[in-house]
Amino acid sequence: MTEIERIADQLRRAYEGEAWHGPSLREILSGITAEQAARRPLAQAHTIWELVLHITVWESVAFRRLAGEALEPTGEQDWPPVRDSSHAAWKKTLDDLDRGHHQLRQAIAGLTDARLNDPVPGKGYSVYFMLHGLIQHDLYHAGQIALLKKALIS
Repeated sequence: MTEIERIADQLRRAYEGEAWHGPSLREILSGITAEQAARRPLAQAHTIWELVLHITVWESVAFRRLAGEALEPTGEQDWPPVRDSSHAAWKKTLDDLDRGHHQLRQAIAGLTDARLNDPVPGKGYSVYFMLHGLIQHDLYHAGQIALLKKALIS
């Protein structure tokens, strides 16, 4: 197995299952309603919906950086507001997350191990560092979502 294949496997496991640590992001999101995703059980914390939008942004940023774009999201781009809390909007949010994640995985699958040492456009770190950081980022926020889900269901 190449290093790219190992990274892609870790990203897949963190996202959709068979992760060593426990439930993946999609497993944690399973069964969460639009109403639950929009609720704020902790006054100073982000909602589940906000966290999902944020994860989606950063998977898109990684995808675009792999394509050569020097990109730094603004504050509102980094944490997009939830403007519509309907069931249809929540479904679209989850569909966007899935689509962006699969697009990123396809881009990663097209890389060679030699690309891992390349610098990320506009950044002082490598593609290798960015991809591992993205996996850590997704898991960090998945843990937050798991805690918020427990607070909502308890």
